[in-house]
Amino acid sequence: MMSDNSDIYKSIKSKSSGFFKDRGSKFHAFAFPVKTEEEVKFHQYELRKSHHDARHHVYAFIMGSDGKTYRASDDGEPSNSSGAPVLGQIRSFELTNVLLVVVRYFGGTKLGVPGLINAYKTAAYEALSAAQIETHYQMKYFKIRFDYPMMDQVSRLINDANLEVVTRDFAVDCKMELGVRLRDADHIIQRFEDAHEIDLTVL
Repeated sequence: MMSDNSDIYKSIKSKSSGFFKDRGSKFHAFAFPVKTEEEVKFHQYELRKSHHDARHHVYAFIMGSDGKTYRASDDGEPSNSSGAPVLGQIRSFELTNVLLVVVRYFGGTKLGVPGLINAYKTAAYEALSAAQIETHYQMKYFKIRFDYPMMDQVSRLINDANLEVVTRDFAVDCKMELGVRLRDADHIIQRFEDAHEIDLTVL
């Protein structure tokens, strides 16, 4: 069994925004919950339409319950002056499944790399500070198949373990797809396997 919190990850519930201004340049930050790169591209496309006259659209994202999928772009700003600080804020908040875009309107005065780092970092921080953060659990999914006389026993197992019921099909025999918190997966799956009249497949 895993340690109590090793399967927990955090994300944001809905879009949030932040703002920072330095020497005329305006930095508008937007944070979005995302799970796929298609969602990332959609939000980027919409922002480029609504902020088509902005000089830069710097972005970073982290995805996956393990946070191992990530990317950052300076979008024409000096190398590592913008995308990296934005990505750093997502990591600082310990979030995943988040896209953060900072749109810059140039104010006529160059800020230099230290100034850019501070501006993008601060705008990103403001957007994430305004977000509603949610806690999620990594899940493991499995399918079971059993005959109708086993229904009461299966229902007790599901209720006792507080499992997520993804699908159910009782047309011919009984088929269900279930989700269990990763921390508890080995123990719970073993309980189903111990009931020998249940066929189980881990997904």
